Amino acid sequence: MTGVAQAPPPIADPASSTRRRRIGTSELQVFPLAISGNVFGWTASATDTEDVLDAYWRLGGNFVDTADAYAGGRSEVMIGNWMRDRCNRGEMVVATKVGKGADSPGVTQRAITRSVNSSLERLGTDHIDLLYLHIDDATVPFEETLLAVDALVSAGKVRYFGASDHTENRLVEARVISAQLGATPMTALQSHYNLIHRRPFEGTLARVAREQGLGVMPRFALESGFLSGKYRSRADLASQPRGREASVHLNKRGLRILGVLDEVALHHAVVPATVALAWLLSRPNVVAPVVSASRVGQVAQLMAAASVVLTRAQVSELERVSAA
Repeated sequence: MTGVAQAPPPIADPASSTRRRRIGTSELQVFPLAISGNVFGWTASATDTEDVLDAYWRLGGNFVDTADAYAGGRSEVMIGNWMRDRCNRGEMVVATKVGKGADSPGVTQRAITRSVNSSLERLGTDHIDLLYLHIDDATVPFEETLLAVDALVSAGKVRYFGASDHTENRLVEARVISAQLGATPMTALQSHYNLIHRRPFEGTLARVAREQGLGVMPRFALESGFLSGKYRSRADLASQPRGREASVHLNKRGLRILGVLDEVALHHAVVPATVALAWLLSRPNVVAPVVSASRVGQVAQLMAAASVVLTRAQVSELERVSAA
């Protein structure tokens, strides 16, 4: 790992301090794009991870999203080491998830408590800013899960929490139970949502999130890279490690969406991925799409979405072509 002396100081965009969005009803103010740690320790090496995080931080980014299950916990370790070496923990908003970790799977009181304590150790911090329940397990009483998180909030180990794999009905149930118990309510929702994958989120789930004041963090915001435009043919799919995940979208609808993204990107002098993220940022309640970058050169293009203001006509055309 590189040391503090070798790390360049943050060189934030002068306007970046104004580009902050609040997560739900919390006090957390974040850059409107979260850098995902799902590739750290997997397809991104330690050096690449440091370079990506440095670039994100220098450009004004402050929101890192990871999980205890990412790369068997290595993602949390790498993020923790980076924050230690840069002495910037106080500047960062750190989100992690529990429920899928190999050492303490599930959402029982015991599993959640052990998972959070392990995550704190790996991250090298005394608190988690935003904790997500990575799974929903209806066999575990919701009261047990919610009280376990509430105890961690009371202990100062977790500041806020949210859901990552819950239906609208379960969100309503969680809110009712939290009110009955006097426990900490959810303040955030992470959901699979993008131009390709709209229908499962839009509708009842989006309405419940709005009614509960949940800040929405779309995951798979670029649909495994398809919305970046790098998959245009079968040959493109074969040459990329995540090509199989994107292959189902290489059809008439997917190519039409890419065509409109190309047109809008040309108008704004950006790349298609920037436009796809800018569209998400125009949606109600969306705070910060969660996007991974395995190379430093991708970071500025992703973060540029916070500065792109789509016209009404462009938003309408993107919604029309992706509505099917």
